[in-house]
Amino acid sequence: ETRKKKKKKKVVIDKLTPEELEEFTAEQESRGIVYISRIPPFMKPDKVRREMAQHGRVMRVFLTPEARSSHLKRKRYRGNSKINYVDGWVEFEDKKVAKMVALSLNAQPVGGKKRGYYHDDLWNLKYLPGFKWRHLTESVTQLRMERADKLQTELAQAKKERGWYLAKVEQAKGITMMEKRLESKG
Repeated sequence: ETRKKKKKKKVVIDKLTPEELEEFTAEQESRGIVYISRIPPFMKPDKVRREMAQHGRVMRVFLTPEARSSHLKRKRYRGNSKINYVDGWVEFEDKKVAKMVALSLNAQPVGGKKRGYYHDDLWNLKYLPGFKWRHLTESVTQLRMERADKLQTELAQAKKERGWYLAKVEQAKGITMMEKRLESKG
């Protein structure tokens, strides 16, 4: 049996012409973002996308998952093991559609069948003027970097304390050895 080595293909991305860049930025500027301040329990991003897509073309959806500690606590006490989401952002292709969705759906029931899971929940929506998706990704990246810096600082502090402790242990060993020598000499 002979194995053929797979050659990795280089992906070449063509540079945008000034006209294409202008068109791209105009498209990005025409998009609108709606903030969802409360996600109904156990509603997933796909469900949010389907509900919002009824009103206009949805480009992206981001939901913030609940804290890991609260998820584990709920699971430990035999609660539901599904992931809850705290809040979220939905990007629409058009600002006008985003404004209309926020105005028309805010404080309205999520709906569904009478015995459905989300029947009694209400939407809490707000249109964010001037807010773009890059602001959201920048803040997420900044939080991640801050967390990494904090962890790095804590590790450096722990390493410093460990070194100090080991130095004191060595110092104590030296003192006890010196005392033993003095006792043996008389």
